[in-house]
Amino acid sequence: MNTAWQVPSHWQRHPWWPRALGALAVMVFALTLPMTRLANGSVSEPQWPPLFVASARAALAGMLACAHLLWVRARWPARAHRPWLLAIVVGGVMGFPLGMGWAVRIVPASHAAVITGLLPLCTAMLAARWLGHRPRAGFWLASAVGAGLMVVFALTASSGAASGASSLVADASLLLGMLGASVAYVAGARLAREMPSSQVMSWSLVLAWPVTLLLSVHWWPDHLHSLAQARSQILPSAWFGLAYVAVCSTWLGFFLWYAALARDAMRVSQLQLLQPLLAMLVSASVLGEAVSWQAWLFAVAVLGVVLLGQRMARPGQPDAASRSSSSASSCLQVQPAIAEASST
Repeated sequence: MNTAWQVPSHWQRHPWWPRALGALAVMVFALTLPMTRLANGSVSEPQWPPLFVASARAALAGMLACAHLLWVRARWPARAHRPWLLAIVVGGVMGFPLGMGWAVRIVPASHAAVITGLLPLCTAMLAARWLGHRPRAGFWLASAVGAGLMVVFALTASSGAASGASSLVADASLLLGMLGASVAYVAGARLAREMPSSQVMSWSLVLAWPVTLLLSVHWWPDHLHSLAQARSQILPSAWFGLAYVAVCSTWLGFFLWYAALARDAMRVSQLQLLQPLLAMLVSASVLGEAVSWQAWLFAVAVLGVVLLGQRMARPGQPDAASRSSSSASSCLQVQPAIAEASST
């Protein structure tokens, strides 16, 4: 089982290997906003409630994670790992899905994609603090400019709308969710230096599972009295959206993402710059959303600012011990995880 789908070791030692893992993860994550939009529906045609989607995606992924941990006979996390796991639970398992799910019910997924364009920069900033990188002053200047662009975009997009206040609330929800995701990303990268990346997210989901399961039951739509009724009243696209964000966005994507971040956080985080643009393309092609030229303009501007910030960040890496631990425990051990996930 553990020898299937093994990648040659010389590939794993190559500088592009963590970037390849990160690129695959970004492709998975780029569909999260559009798929959440499908699962939630719209104000005029609601499907699953946002709070239910946020909890159900984690509850469903938690069951898969539990099966995976039992299959590989994983050991319980060490005491020192638990605060980092808690950060992933609060920021990634609950915070980001709640913030995003609530927001895309109010604003288009393409709008949300632009707001979340600062996610890679926030991740790099936290990586500088928690993973030992030391960026230059220009990095923080680029961060401030990017934040200013986001404020201008949010105010511009909501100024002409009848529900401008609701749009601002949605933007605030997105920003809080984005901060939670950044915390979870860096905490996961930190843990992936010391345990397999497949187990980092799996343990987080399992630890959160009692809460997410209870919340899923509590937030089950009142007008749906059975699964049979849900199958008849909820559109197939909403079921597909829920399944995607549960299996791919909440679980499998992090096998790759944490392994990549643990090895080369600064460079890998740049790959997520493509996520808003990919999400906007999917929103336009799959959801039929009309993406304004202003949204494209701000997306490109944010892309430029974050690229500038990444270039101003020193390419310094964590200490040798951490780097060695990262290589051994994350990138090399992600392959058995992929094999196990593909065989189940």
